[in-house]
Amino acid sequence: MVAYLRRRLRWKLFLSYLAVVFVGGIVLIVAMEFAIPRAFARHLATMGMIGSDHMMVDGAPTDHMADDLFVQFRTAVTEATLIALSAATLIAVVASAIISRRVIAPVREMMVASSQIALGNYGRRVALPAHRPIADLDEMGQLADSFNQMAAQLEESDTIRRELIGDVTHELTTPLTVIKGSMEGLIDGVLPPETETFQQVAHEADRLQRLVTDLQELSRVEAGAYELHPKPVDLGQLTESVTRSLRRQFEDKGVRLQLHSPSGLLMAEIDPDRISQVLINLVGNALQYTPSGGQVDVTVQRKNSNAQFTVADTGTGIAADDLPHLFTRFYRVDKSRARTSGGSGIGLTIARYFVEAHNGRLWAESDGLGQGSMFAFVLPLMIERR
Repeated sequence: MVAYLRRRLRWKLFLSYLAVVFVGGIVLIVAMEFAIPRAFARHLATMGMIGSDHMMVDGAPTDHMADDLFVQFRTAVTEATLIALSAATLIAVVASAIISRRVIAPVREMMVASSQIALGNYGRRVALPAHRPIADLDEMGQLADSFNQMAAQLEESDTIRRELIGDVTHELTTPLTVIKGSMEGLIDGVLPPETETFQQVAHEADRLQRLVTDLQELSRVEAGAYELHPKPVDLGQLTESVTRSLRRQFEDKGVRLQLHSPSGLLMAEIDPDRISQVLINLVGNALQYTPSGGQVDVTVQRKNSNAQFTVADTGTGIAADDLPHLFTRFYRVDKSRARTSGGSGIGLTIARYFVEAHNGRLWAESDGLGQGSMFAFVLPLMIERR
């Protein structure tokens, strides 16, 4: 029985209410034992002052009359007290049962919901009072709201995990299928052992290698398992170096690349390798989505106490619905084109992490499909010492 009560919060609350009633009754009875004689003597003295001839002898009450009256008075008070205590106990039992049930109900609901979540049902929620702001709820209601927020975050994390597994599986399957099909064709003699065939296999193997490298990089970045090696860097020179390394690719595709850098020094304490990686990703994406004859403008300039990098292109543009998701892993605006060009949909996610690690911000803008796009990020500049 004791073990059962220990496992039931409802019964603990119920018994605690009864214990309060019991202690209150004991205190009342003890207080009555001390208060009744004094109250009786005080009121009897008042009666003597008022005057009552049949109880008075030489102006004072007789002992026999006083004792008899005290017994009757005490009996009446005790009887009234017992009736009041019985009624109060009955009402307290009913009220305790109702209150215990109402207090335990949300706790029990959260317990059931947590059990469901533990089994993988992340969509389970605890009911909250309708049309009431969270600030007006009691502690139990606010706890239920926090529980629902936790469940929502778990559901979102599980959705991302499943999508990640699906995306990785698909990304790995595509080049593997091409490689396997090409090798089977070579073995069966269907495909000729020509340079073009081997180049296709090598190209798909490169895609696999880039994907695995990007996944490893993303894993390290999201886990924070990387180090920054900041040092003072001239941002104009850094941007010029990045664009110079990519200029040949722009010339091969017939896309103009324009660099707009500041005339003076623009110094920031950054990890040049990480920021170069961000710039290469943004400029490379601009080249990928800009057709031949288009143009990409790379600009670095001072914006108050920050340096702003801007990569604007005259390419395919981005739909308004896609803008909020650009920096989500494996998200690509044009999935078919990304697959043929070897994009993994991870680069922008990694770029965002690196920019934010430098206390910066990365965002994208576009007027719509066919209107080009603009990617920009800001980094804090070094404080100038006078």
